Amino acid sequence: MKRITSICLLLLMALGLNAQKTIIHAGKLIDGKSNEVATSVSIIIEGNTIIAVEKGYSKGAKGDAIIDLKNKTVMPGFMDMHVHIESQSNPNTQLNEYIMNEADVAYDAQMYAQKTLMAGFTTVRDLGGTGVNVALKKAINAGKVVGPRIYTAEKTIATTGGHGDPTNGARYDLMGDPGPDQGVINSEEEARKAVRQRYKNGADVIKITATGGVLSVAKDGQGPQFKMDELKGIVETAKEYGMVTAAHAHGDEGMRRAVEAGINTIEHGTFMSEATMDLMIQKGTYYVPTISAGEYVVGRAKIPGFFPAVVAKKALEVGPQISDTFAKAYKRGVKIVFGTDAGVYPHGDNAGEFVFMVKAGMKPMEAIQSATMAAAELLRVQDLFGSIEAGKMADIVAVDGDPLQDISVLKEVKFVMKDGKVFKQ
Repeated sequence: MKRITSICLLLLMALGLNAQKTIIHAGKLIDGKSNEVATSVSIIIEGNTIIAVEKGYSKGAKGDAIIDLKNKTVMPGFMDMHVHIESQSNPNTQLNEYIMNEADVAYDAQMYAQKTLMAGFTTVRDLGGTGVNVALKKAINAGKVVGPRIYTAEKTIATTGGHGDPTNGARYDLMGDPGPDQGVINSEEEARKAVRQRYKNGADVIKITATGGVLSVAKDGQGPQFKMDELKGIVETAKEYGMVTAAHAHGDEGMRRAVEAGINTIEHGTFMSEATMDLMIQKGTYYVPTISAGEYVVGRAKIPGFFPAVVAKKALEVGPQISDTFAKAYKRGVKIVFGTDAGVYPHGDNAGEFVFMVKAGMKPMEAIQSATMAAAELLRVQDLFGSIEAGKMADIVAVDGDPLQDISVLKEVKFVMKDGKVFKQ
């Protein structure tokens, strides 16, 4: 019996040594870390892992698969740190909350996930939905459906009547009084319970609505919506559970409180003051600008009936400001990570954010790094993702042309590999 076991082990070792590798021949390589572009490079992949990056075009061994991207610019898979994968804005958004079942939401979410991956985004941070996002994450990880790797907040945490209160705008008899289980809190104790509930429900990260927002059916889009003890309860509890935190924030006071409490990212940051920028630099807080969403809602707010009147008014006030805030924060030295708020605008158009960032003054290489290594560092997964180097997961995309000369080429991704598997070529 021992002899048979030894022979089996030897056979398995031999098979492992002769396992087929995939070799990508990259004409140009932007690796996500270096500011230099490498040319004529071979990326050698075994299973779902990059095992080597070599100069020149390796022929490999017999049986190795060669992928010819010699006429492409190759980069790590992009990472969008602010999406809502379950939905997409339309004139019936509010009505859909009452007529769509979770199964309906799930089918839509799978479609949006596939569009996102085909656009070159191999990892996303979903910042709030109904909980379908947790099931979708599991289904994608199990290979049942196609989509990006999802780090989800499950349901966002809000205060009563706040931007993330799911019953805003409802009929009085349907409003009820949602609490921590539904992500609505009104004390430090409830704040801690809501974080623990999100963790129990399968969330990977925590998202709060620190100020009013644009698309909620409530008149205030800027005012602070949490007290400091509530914020500290959320941040401290999330930290204890090893979860990254994000704060939706348009008004300055709400975002300042969130930064002071130790939040990891500020989303949107529309009316961010220079004092808050300096505080973010001091605290190491990331800024996720979502310029795309601001641009989109302004256009749709001008279409009669697309948004409720109270939402359209806020959209016209908030949307035009985000690009200017981004430019100021970038020049001041705030750490910036790529995020789009896809779902507010169409999924699959995520790469348009690169264009807005560069137009507002960011260097193309920095914009790419904000969606690769910087995003991986934010999620604390930089040992696995964010760059093309030995030991990292094989998440790789490619485009025609040179994005450092024309950033818009990133809107037409020609090749997508995730976990070593090719999804688009």
